[in-house]
Amino acid sequence: MTIEQIYTGCLAEAAYYIESNGEAAIIDPLREVQPYIDRAKKNNAKIKYIFETHFHADFVSGHIDLAAKTGATIVYGPTTMETGFEALIAKDNQEFKIGDLTLRLIHTPGHTMESSCLLLLDEKGKATSLFTGDTLFIGDVGRPDLAQKVIADLTQEKLAGHLYDSLRNKIMPLDDNIIVYPAHGAGSACGKNMSSETTDTLGNQKATNYALRPDMTKEEFIDEVLTGLTPPPSYFPQNVLMNIQGYEAIDKVIKKGTKALNSKTFESIANETNAVILDTRKASDFANGFIPNSINIGIDGSFASWVGTLVSDIKQELLIIADPGREEEVITRLARVGFDNALGHLEGGFKTWKAAGKDIDYIESISVDQLIKKMESAKINILDVRKESEFKSEHVVGAKNVPLDYINQNMSEVDKDKTWYVHCRSGYRSMVFASILKARGYNNLIDVKGGFVDLKESNAFEISDYICPTTML
Repeated sequence: MTIEQIYTGCLAEAAYYIESNGEAAIIDPLREVQPYIDRAKKNNAKIKYIFETHFHADFVSGHIDLAAKTGATIVYGPTTMETGFEALIAKDNQEFKIGDLTLRLIHTPGHTMESSCLLLLDEKGKATSLFTGDTLFIGDVGRPDLAQKVIADLTQEKLAGHLYDSLRNKIMPLDDNIIVYPAHGAGSACGKNMSSETTDTLGNQKATNYALRPDMTKEEFIDEVLTGLTPPPSYFPQNVLMNIQGYEAIDKVIKKGTKALNSKTFESIANETNAVILDTRKASDFANGFIPNSINIGIDGSFASWVGTLVSDIKQELLIIADPGREEEVITRLARVGFDNALGHLEGGFKTWKAAGKDIDYIESISVDQLIKKMESAKINILDVRKESEFKSEHVVGAKNVPLDYINQNMSEVDKDKTWYVHCRSGYRSMVFASILKARGYNNLIDVKGGFVDLKESNAFEISDYICPTTML
């Protein structure tokens, strides 16, 4: 028996590979499916089933491509929603054989109405593991406000009530020794307080997870699970629809997006279309020169989720600037969240543009020591672009908080006529923020390298009292 958790940190997502006696099952695969095919081929195993714990919102699953390439059956839990592809809609407690193992589908509505968990039984029929999807996380449960974005008559209160019943009636009665394998860990927007751990025993979760308190009433559960939820990223409902209706094959998306464009063609396409120029280099490289009106979201970070959060339409056409050799990685990670319309990339990267003598723009980026020197001669305006929860935890006294997450809605809060020194925690988000506003005519933003970490360590700034710990997404 083989159980492998395949964890993708930039999305905080866990897919699972289960194998027994020449047969395999994949649970919640990512968009790029070749690694699963290669894994099965290595052991001469056949992928028999593709289990989807629910219609995912935070990423586009690879179920359709994987089924097309392997002949495996796609399985969903009980649901009345029609899909744009062939799928087996299982019944509650229906069992599926994988070699000597059995996977029992347990319908657990709440995060979404079709949400289901998969209970793994060994060759002797003993329950050993529970693959919980977004129903139960380590330290948290799935947020019950996402499906209402797709199904109008659902409310988050109704979904939370279903989730309470599912947890009490379907999961908590199971044996304490069962290993819990969730679909996400800390950093995912599908919950609000997930642990950085990605597995645990069910018994420990019963003892430590706030949502599994045995004395909790349904009303208390609904109140607690809904408290503190922030609006989900705009791409979530769009990803749900792709997962339900279908999408273009990943191979075609990658081929189109990795088309190399010389500087002349790149510039022509940029001028003739509404494509967003997406520069995926490091913040420090971007600051030292970039194509005018491009935005910087670095590939070495939570790249895909930030693109999904900040570019409101997944159908938006994109032109890519990437470090040479990383173009396919960029296109693949964009496709994971449904951005399939990359028109190509600048061949040779930004150096090609610079060598061609094209116009270049810059964003000033200074160290905290340089900022301190500026303070000696003038009053400065500090703009903190971290999440509101981070800001409330501790911040530079007098700083203004305009979170990057909601910059499209809140940029009017930034006075164009003032000079702002922009910081986040360490420097990634502040350059994203500055680049977006620069492309929209804000020319008085200066990036603070090192962010709040360096500001605090300098001891030159008054810091607000620490209130509570924060998990940064």
